Amino acid sequence: MKKFRFIRHDEKAMELPINIVVMLVVGMVALATLISIMPTPTKDMSVFVESTALNGGNSVKGNSIIVSASTAENPFAVTAVVKITDSDGNPVRNANVILRGLGGAASNTTDANGVTFLTTPENARVRLDPNQNEGTMDLKIVADGFYDYEKKDAVMIIKTR
Repeated sequence: MKKFRFIRHDEKAMELPINIVVMLVVGMVALATLISIMPTPTKDMSVFVESTALNGGNSVKGNSIIVSASTAENPFAVTAVVKITDSDGNPVRNANVILRGLGGAASNTTDANGVTFLTTPENARVRLDPNQNEGTMDLKIVADGFYDYEKKDAVMIIKTR
């Protein structure tokens, strides 16, 4: 008759938990190394909508566009000039900027001065509904080394009577 051996008396049975612990520690060190080499956002951005324009016309300082009732019924182009700087006032280069809302959208990247010109293209024009007297467009900016920036109601469009 064969005698049963208990695990506590078996030397090989203790190797499995030790191997699991060693693999877990090595895996955690590898994961910590990977996380430490990933670049993290370090700065906030300052964003200014310097001017806006309607249908490529004269730009007006600020973030508001006033349209007549007849213009608002048809799709129209919106142009915005946006300047982006870091907290020290230095320009943020190559930031991706998106302006969207009211059925329209525009995107561009900033130049060496941290400035971008956004104009809604022919196939993505803005419009106000017949019973809508005002509307807004949102701004989203993504740049390497900075926290993402999102501003609701960045550009306001107001219909006159």
